[in-house]
Amino acid sequence: MEEQLTPAERFAKAKLNRANPALESFLKLLKFPLDDFQEKACQALLRGQGVLVAAPTGAGKTIVGEFAIHLAMEKNLKVFYTTPIKALSNQKYSELVDRYGNERVGLLTGDTNINGDAQFLVMTTEVLRNMIYANSNALINLGYVVMDEVHYLADRFRGAVWEEVMLHLPRDVKVVSLSATVSNAEEFGAWLDEVRGDTAIIVSETRPVPLNQQVLFGDELIPLFDDTGRDVRVNVDLVQRHANKMRQPINKPRSDRRGHPANRVYPRGIDRNLGRINRITKPQVIDILEEADLLPAIFFIFSRAGCEAAVQSVLASGMRLTKPEDKQIIRRIAEEKCGNIPDEDLAALGYFQWLSALERGVAAHHAGLLPAFKEVVEELFLRKLVKVVFATETLALGINMPARTVVLERLDKYNGEGRVQITPGEYTQLTGRAGRRGIDVEGHSVIQWSGNLDPSYVASLASKRTYPLNSSFKPTFNMTVNLIDAFGLKRSREVLETSFAQFQADRSVVGMARGIRENQKSLAGYEESMKCHLGEFTEYALKRKQISEFEKEVAQMGRQSKRNDLRQSKGIRSLELRIATLKKELRAHPCHACPDRESHARWGERWHKLYKETQQVIKQIESRTNQVAKTFDKITNMLIQLGYLVEADEDVESTEAGKRLAKIYGERDLLVAEALREEIWHDVDAPTLAALIAALVYEARRDDESLNPKMPKGEFAAVFDQTLDLWDELQLVAKENQLPGSSEPDASMALQMQRWANGAKLDSVLKATGMLAGDFIRWCKQSIDLLEQIAKIREPRLSETAEQAIESIKRGIVAYSYYA
Repeated sequence: MEEQLTPAERFAKAKLNRANPALESFLKLLKFPLDDFQEKACQALLRGQGVLVAAPTGAGKTIVGEFAIHLAMEKNLKVFYTTPIKALSNQKYSELVDRYGNERVGLLTGDTNINGDAQFLVMTTEVLRNMIYANSNALINLGYVVMDEVHYLADRFRGAVWEEVMLHLPRDVKVVSLSATVSNAEEFGAWLDEVRGDTAIIVSETRPVPLNQQVLFGDELIPLFDDTGRDVRVNVDLVQRHANKMRQPINKPRSDRRGHPANRVYPRGIDRNLGRINRITKPQVIDILEEADLLPAIFFIFSRAGCEAAVQSVLASGMRLTKPEDKQIIRRIAEEKCGNIPDEDLAALGYFQWLSALERGVAAHHAGLLPAFKEVVEELFLRKLVKVVFATETLALGINMPARTVVLERLDKYNGEGRVQITPGEYTQLTGRAGRRGIDVEGHSVIQWSGNLDPSYVASLASKRTYPLNSSFKPTFNMTVNLIDAFGLKRSREVLETSFAQFQADRSVVGMARGIRENQKSLAGYEESMKCHLGEFTEYALKRKQISEFEKEVAQMGRQSKRNDLRQSKGIRSLELRIATLKKELRAHPCHACPDRESHARWGERWHKLYKETQQVIKQIESRTNQVAKTFDKITNMLIQLGYLVEADEDVESTEAGKRLAKIYGERDLLVAEALREEIWHDVDAPTLAALIAALVYEARRDDESLNPKMPKGEFAAVFDQTLDLWDELQLVAKENQLPGSSEPDASMALQMQRWANGAKLDSVLKATGMLAGDFIRWCKQSIDLLEQIAKIREPRLSETAEQAIESIKRGIVAYSYYA
């Protein structure tokens, strides 16, 4: 930062800035002087380089993206600013409009098109990918692309889009990649340098606002680290308290003379009988934070239901965090944002209870919340009118809601299969919300202690500021057709071989190959040690190993036979015969008579174990070499087999069916294309088509178990069965081509989507699905997105039905929230 520089350095820096009028004029727009990493990135852009900026949440990475816009304005070039989610696109659009005006700035998010010919366009990454494949005229005169939250390319569902953009953008376009701090920034930067040209790698691990990390032990805030000495270490007092608590026995409550449990009062949060610290209530935690001047705070709770329950616990306590004069302002802002919501939907959305919580200064924030509600919460929190927000981790993704304090009630979460520990990267993202630049001297993170929370583990999690960025890139059916249409088969294969996924695989192969060479040296040494003057001991050792493995297999099969009360199987008898034969061969082997046989055998065991490990590594290398291109080849063969591609003039090109597939994006792209080709959806009405599409986009959450399992009556059942038959056929073809299949379509919400498309009221649909309003709206939006793709293909009869289905879904609260 500026104050860390010597006077001579500050003078040299000011002189350099004056030598660059573009940078000097940009600095006048900022509230803060540039930090060192921002300065380096801006200078790299001035030199004509692309940049990768990896820095902590809240460090000010976006300043670099805004400088790219400033440069483009001076050079009269276009800039695309991409974000992973629509909410971030909307936020960045508003910021740029405030700075540059409505005429210069546009917004493209798939469902929103505002000033699409503007010089500065904000968009989701998928929109840019689609523009590249369509060879859009908007790419003409494009100078810079800012890719915000670029570490999102590790996302297993959408991450491939980031790599597609990087690989296919015109080479002369400079890419500004903004990432959270990742441990392999140099590796990612090296790949960018290969595929995008000269790229400066700028890494900062310094938070603009220092983070003070504490543990809430009962009702006492205790520092996690002790930095009074020369080195920072885990707070010894905290470690000792944890150890003392864990040593206390778990005793049953003592009883009085009549056998009733004895009632004793202990300090808040302490249960002496159990020898453990119980979690204190959310209102009690808020009291502690307020007393310590640590509000406003965000409580991260890894469950939507948990967030809502936390709000209710605060309301039930009677707590009020706002002043009387705040209530009128809060109500006015909420009514302005939600004024267009139909009156009949307000009760179904829980509007009045939500507003009551806001007026007391508390709120929830999660993906199931109505988009308008989330916007109100974000604005009120920024205005310091809402003091406590209970949020899921989705809030950590770039939304501008910094707090003084972040509270983590636990460090594990449910991942769909079981509870897993959060990663150091996730911890960094979450605590990155703590500390408001220009307001707080330091941010605070508070972890609630529990018996399974070892302070040393928490400290290790908190001290690891980085996490690796690993590619999730893999070719899809849609991507394959688009690549072949754009570049042909050979060039497409070459492009995929330059992906970050292959780049990382190749680097790992280098390490594996080095390991194999070391293993081979050891194997040679083992062979020398077990060398026998009577014969080939490797052969003898292998027979011994086979006998041992077969005997273990016989024992296991025998136990299974006993459990099942079955006669000894033919398989066991066959193995026993094989063992007898091997033992006979072993006794006849020359090495069997060697006096050093057992010594040789011990070396043989080591040789065999290492040989087996080495062969497994060799297989891994074979699977990783050209893995992306190999997958592409399998997909290409499958699409030729199905008639979406055809061989022509020593190349491959798409058929009419393939051209339709090229316009369908999503996990079930091929299934949709098959349904279009077979015309199985062409004669259904609009509500039924809406229900069918909902079955293709919907994916159940673990808390969606209350969904009504009934399916729509009438033509839906027959057409859905045909769709499932197509899915079954595609699964078989994928298996034949050694490709993974897709998940089975889920009709759990099809009936309620059909009811909604037929005009049912919101409250009845939400009650029947058991969904939160935000979730229902999201599935409606995704259904609309796929219906729009189908409508644009201009299939006779079906396109018109798709447009009708869109209109029937996009009504009421869905229409109101559609552009949020």
